[in-house]
Amino acid sequence: MTHTTDRIEDLLQTGVRDEVYPGAVWAVGNADGIQASGAVGLLDPDHPDEPMRLDTVFDVASLTKILAVWSTIGTLVEEGKLQLHTPLGTFWDEVADHPLTQATAHHLLTHTAGLPLRANLKNLYGTDPQDIRDGVLHEALHRPPGEAVEYTDRAALVLGYLAEHLSGQPLDQLATDRIWNPLGMTQTRFGPLPDAEAAHCAPTEYDESTGTHLKGTAHDFSARLLDGVCGIAGTFSVLDDLALFLRHMLNPAPTAIGPSWIKESLRIQTGGLTPARGLFWHPAPDTEPTEDIWVHYGFTGTGLWVSPARSYWAVLLTNKVYFTRDRGPLTEIRNKFRATLLA
Repeated sequence: MTHTTDRIEDLLQTGVRDEVYPGAVWAVGNADGIQASGAVGLLDPDHPDEPMRLDTVFDVASLTKILAVWSTIGTLVEEGKLQLHTPLGTFWDEVADHPLTQATAHHLLTHTAGLPLRANLKNLYGTDPQDIRDGVLHEALHRPPGEAVEYTDRAALVLGYLAEHLSGQPLDQLATDRIWNPLGMTQTRFGPLPDAEAAHCAPTEYDESTGTHLKGTAHDFSARLLDGVCGIAGTFSVLDDLALFLRHMLNPAPTAIGPSWIKESLRIQTGGLTPARGLFWHPAPDTEPTEDIWVHYGFTGTGLWVSPARSYWAVLLTNKVYFTRDRGPLTEIRNKFRATLLA
């Protein structure tokens, strides 16, 4: 791995120099553990004496959709509490007789449910969590279910509510009990983080209301609106915990997510629709589905890759929103990062 490690470090250092992000943490490994890892750049440009570290805590943003929603939904499916192709309105009173009634969990997991494309929660429903839940679950669809693949944060929000309905637990407790604790992910949790933990967190976007960069509080506005816990975003984690999660995906233990759910999720589930998707995971850009390289990203600058066929996984964690919301520069680095691992 020495040659590959050098190339990755050079690539990620370029991102620091070009102010794509203040710093980055990365790792690649297999079912046995981490094979190579590193950290480049700074935790915070305002503190040039604090380097980015392997144990830095990151706001992983939409990786919440994988770590808390996809994973817990999988346990409910494997227990027989949820059938993916059953219309939601037939077993979930909250959506019966509303537009979501004919949509299925499979539609939600493939982003084909026809939900509105933007969250826009506060403007539409106000700030009360119950009003938001009611509004999201009763909202008119953007198009009929199954017609098109259109990524929307609302899919994970609805699935989070569904997981809570079926389990009788809040999403944060459900993820902790069923996934994070069994896998030993002791540093993964929803925010806001206590001050002591927030001190080790990579800062994200500048918050005009406080005059500082967000640190230990979710960057995602929907998550902040819902007291830090929702299916869209809000989870904080560290490299070692994410490595445990991905190792489990390559070699599932009797606890947490089962092998059948992982296998089903990492195959094309959208037929001839484009872009092709599995269940929340999707084929990595510039790869063919037959290459079996799957990815999910987080808006703050995070990404997870897993390939059962190649028996490897990779993690890239950055706080790119410290500088900009522009996705372009990081997209290029992410794709080169993935390609370098397979060179």
